[in-house]
Amino acid sequence: MELSVAGYFQLIFWAVFVNNFILAQFLGICPFLGVSKKIESSMGMGIAVVFVITVSSVITWLLYHLLLAPLGLSFLKTIVFILVIAALVQFVEMVIKKLSPGLFQALGIYLPLITTNCAVLGVTVLNIESGFVNSNMGLLMAVVQGVGGGIGFTLALILMAGIRERLEVADIPEHMKGLPITFIV
Repeated sequence: MELSVAGYFQLIFWAVFVNNFILAQFLGICPFLGVSKKIESSMGMGIAVVFVITVSSVITWLLYHLLLAPLGLSFLKTIVFILVIAALVQFVEMVIKKLSPGLFQALGIYLPLITTNCAVLGVTVLNIESGFVNSNMGLLMAVVQGVGGGIGFTLALILMAGIRERLEVADIPEHMKGLPITFIV
């Protein structure tokens, strides 16, 4: 099954809006709640997550289809995928620390937590378990879904950060400030 350009845009639309990993599947809630206090840090985290999801989609798809599946080692996919994601997160962490120390400080503990972000692992596993990935265009479709999943994560993160920034100055009861009002939103 080959997709047209419109089909790829539909896949991105599906990953960003219809099947958003945070808003529809509730994957990646920990960094979503932790980093969505300010738009700037949300954008930085979003870019990092888009990069990690996209690159891990490529690497894990290739590893699975060229190594794990042919050798009958499919049962190792979760461990291998987590190792790939962890290595990519370490790379991203080093780059951000070098290029933007302020963003590195703002992201704090949530940057290494991308490793355990179930949205990242969810996209890579979904790329393998989706029926369309076994086609000739499977790798490209996995990349498109990875990009869409990352953009969807970033969009949800930035939207929540904007809402939380407005809630900082809103007149709400003291006991509802912070995470309680975030859970209600």
